[in-house]
Amino acid sequence: MATPVNSPMVGKLISVDVKVGDQVKENDPVATIEAMKMYVKIYAPASGVVKEIKANPGDVINPDTVILTLE
Repeated sequence: MATPVNSPMVGKLISVDVKVGDQVKENDPVATIEAMKMYVKIYAPASGVVKEIKANPGDVINPDTVILTLE
């Protein structure tokens, strides 16, 4: 079952810090967004392997946007 990774707030995606196939543990940083003039790390909600990256740096994302999925 795929686990989506979403942003906690609206912001601009600065970087995706993992690649497809990378193994991540729960609470590992996987992406960075800029919101309210601050850089905010996005953390993995669960352990797993990065299955798909669905957003690109520069994209404006909101809490409904799936940045990547873990399997």
